[in-house]
Amino acid sequence: MAEYDSLISRAEALMTRLEAVRPHPLAAPDWSASVAFRYRKRGGSGRLEPVRHVATIRLDRLCEVEPQKERLVRNTRQFVQGHAANNVLLTGARGTGKSSLIKACLNEFAPQGLRLIEVDKSELVDLPDIVDLVAERPERFIVFCDDLSFDEGEPGYKALKSILDGSVAQSTENVLIYATSNRRHLLPEYMKENLSYQHTEDGEVHPGEVIEEKISLSERFGLWVSFYPFTQAEYLTIVAEWLRGFGVDEAAIAAARQEALVWALERGSRSGRVAYQFARDYAGRHAA
Repeated sequence: MAEYDSLISRAEALMTRLEAVRPHPLAAPDWSASVAFRYRKRGGSGRLEPVRHVATIRLDRLCEVEPQKERLVRNTRQFVQGHAANNVLLTGARGTGKSSLIKACLNEFAPQGLRLIEVDKSELVDLPDIVDLVAERPERFIVFCDDLSFDEGEPGYKALKSILDGSVAQSTENVLIYATSNRRHLLPEYMKENLSYQHTEDGEVHPGEVIEEKISLSERFGLWVSFYPFTQAEYLTIVAEWLRGFGVDEAAIAAARQEALVWALERGSRSGRVAYQFARDYAGRHAA
């Protein structure tokens, strides 16, 4: 009898351990806890975790990207107001404000019901479950994929491609996908693939199947927003804007120009990210 009780106890312990690791259906989070959520997967089960400290960046703090800002804000406003809008791919030079612009749009339109769900590319295979979960919600959701690029054969590539435009199920009206990438076509490109181009007798050039496959994902984004490296003058303007945000006076901002240029030279980039990092360093030293 004692052996039987011991066997039952061990079986119950095993069942408890299996219950903890087996996949569970995606459950709704506390939607009132935040305006932004992260999708996380643990032990085969996914969950949406509220972001407790959402980035506070505002649209008026982002300068030297006015054309890009106008296009993204217009598209987001259409979406929030219930009008037709497009999935967006933001591409271009690193550190030029692609991710910051999306975060600023969230802060701008969150009072009107906009919400954001950040999904890592490795978890994109679960995107259909996320879309189904929010389909009946009254809010409008942006699924945000930052620094998106794929290597050959990654499963998230086909999942995203299907959700964007290719699944038998119609995409829900309250979900858009905003992605940033340094690659316009999201997949690595190789010189040998140019050999697959076909040339007709009249001089026309047609890409081969490999090239067509690589551009097919980016073409599914209805709106492309491109970002470009900043000139020296644009870089200094961004530095000055960040310094004002840190409370540095105008005389000190003018005196910081040369240091800002040296900082960018040492980093090998005049990006907005480098400008922000210099401003934090300078403002901290100036305050001290």
